[in-house]
Amino acid sequence: MKKLMTGNQAFAYGIMLSRVEVIAAYPITPQTSVVEELADLHAREKLTANFVHVESEHSSMSCVAAASMTGVRTFTATSSQGLALMHEMLHWTSGSRLPVVMVNVNRAIGAPWNVWNEQTDSLAQRDTGWLQIYCASAQECLDSVIQAYRLAETILLPVMVVSDGFFLSHTSEPVNIPLQENVDAFLPPYEAAHRLDPRNPHVFNCICLPEDYTRLRRTAQRDMKEAVNVLKDLNGKFLKAFGREYGVLESYRTDGAEVVMLSMGTICTTAKDVVDELRDKGFPVGLIRLRLFRPFPADDLAAALRNVRRVAVVDRGFCPGVGGILAQEFKAALFGITDPPQVYEFITGLGGMDVTPEMLAEMMTQTLEARDKPTAAIWAGAGT
Repeated sequence: MKKLMTGNQAFAYGIMLSRVEVIAAYPITPQTSVVEELADLHAREKLTANFVHVESEHSSMSCVAAASMTGVRTFTATSSQGLALMHEMLHWTSGSRLPVVMVNVNRAIGAPWNVWNEQTDSLAQRDTGWLQIYCASAQECLDSVIQAYRLAETILLPVMVVSDGFFLSHTSEPVNIPLQENVDAFLPPYEAAHRLDPRNPHVFNCICLPEDYTRLRRTAQRDMKEAVNVLKDLNGKFLKAFGREYGVLESYRTDGAEVVMLSMGTICTTAKDVVDELRDKGFPVGLIRLRLFRPFPADDLAAALRNVRRVAVVDRGFCPGVGGILAQEFKAALFGITDPPQVYEFITGLGGMDVTPEMLAEMMTQTLEARDKPTAAIWAGAGT
């Protein structure tokens, strides 16, 4: 069935189709309509989950983590300051190896107050042990949730599915809604190896001596790295089941490109049109949309950028005192590579600022025609 829906509605339908059993709901713009749609589906008895109204985002993550310990499939959603308030519980959830799935609808972090789009909120949580998947369409929002549960329950690590606030969360697009029986075949019921059960007592999160703590952290690192291969395998299975594929990154017209733009989210949708226009004018440019940010698919990026002379990294989030977060991660991934591409950083779109085709075309041509080696990041559209 095909239906016109927003990115947030698509997330809700993905949750319903995944047969989630416990949902913790707390509103925050621009995520609120995710849990509103879930509440409506619950009221119409299309969703049979336990719907828990909590008093804060910290409580929300505490609720789904505790529920996950009992062996049920759980979900929550948040944005911006709410995600920041969850920070402590994000570590507890990943450290407990709980396959929780959460949606974060990107929004700028205050101060000053701002309810519009920026990716700094989720990127600032990159060290919490959560996988991060960034969506670029409403269809991908729905599909990524289904994939996220299979991925999380395979490697026993939580997954954050991320979308751009308003640009994707509140924009309507045609979405193919898969049949429930097809989703059930792809995503079987979750069977936890260890769970809280009075009839078979287990303990979670007891105190851990340094040697054991280090061993557990190393195991989590190993499984996090393996998630790249697991997601690739799941993507192949998803393609066979539903006829759609995504992977860890998307390459667009990179064959023969001398300059490739690297970014995440809806910027890449606009960038595809810009690449087409510049290619028609004879400019050798291409695009890579990074879908999986954690774990960072360094080997896949290196392979996709082989023989590329320059990369223009467009960041919609930044680390004060350092620069664009995606650019720093990408530069680290290039370490040790023979003859790596030169990296030109652009920071733009913060606080919901529009990133126009003209701006992206300027970034690409500026990178292509640059005579000097890259230095500091360029703040596009920021004024003086």
